[in-house]
Amino acid sequence: MTTPTVDPTQELAAFLRTRRERLDPRDLGLPPRRQTRRTPGLRREEVAELAGVSVDYIVRLEQGRGLRPSADVVEALAGALRLAPAERAYLFNLTRQRPRHADKPATTAPPPLARLVADLSPLPVMLMNHRYDILAWNREMTGLLMDFDTLPPARRNAMWLCLMHPQIREFYVDRERVVREGIAHLRAAWAAHPEDRALTDLITEFITGDEDFARLWAERDIEVNGRGRKVIRHPDAGVIAVRFEVLLPLQDPDQRLLIFRAADEESQSALDRLGAR
Repeated sequence: MTTPTVDPTQELAAFLRTRRERLDPRDLGLPPRRQTRRTPGLRREEVAELAGVSVDYIVRLEQGRGLRPSADVVEALAGALRLAPAERAYLFNLTRQRPRHADKPATTAPPPLARLVADLSPLPVMLMNHRYDILAWNREMTGLLMDFDTLPPARRNAMWLCLMHPQIREFYVDRERVVREGIAHLRAAWAAHPEDRALTDLITEFITGDEDFARLWAERDIEVNGRGRKVIRHPDAGVIAVRFEVLLPLQDPDQRLLIFRAADEESQSALDRLGAR
């Protein structure tokens, strides 16, 4: 037996039916109905009422009659059917819509990720959100870059440090490439989070405060690089070449783990010396 190619219209119809039939009306606080229910779960008219659409619209969706709901309707259906986050994402994928980011960006590290950052020692590691806000870091990252505890929380931002901090500004040997890659990420994040006012304000600050940023932002590069090489000019350990890897946790996809590894033996020796301090 083989699985056929996905037919989004028919899969959407089946998915909506199964999720409707799994719901218990009593859990949603719906008033009791006099007539006996012949099918499990909610009735179509109840889903329609909860989602703010017509019963006929629900019927046509469940019959696979080629409708393409708007993002607002998909959001309403996801709420009416009490979909879990993964189910909600699946519904948006089936309808070829992009979900709104209802949750605010994380400003603190989830405890499991904070522990992972510490457990990855002796590799230098830090955790950031999509704005490049630094949420957690280990001792090795502090020794390689700086002690982030000395900064106000509002300035614990990797892009701000690269652009504005007098020490970190001169840290990277190929600074323009590092800034260009950071801008590509911020532009992608800006498009994915149009409701994030703090991110928009941060980009505006960079455009008005740094000529290099303004020039490169206008080029509209959007290639996000999650793996590569950087060369750091460390004030105590000299030149250190590192390879970096960016990992996105499945449970927290708007956060990213930045992991550094030495790119050569001399750089590894330098990292070892910093770690021993």
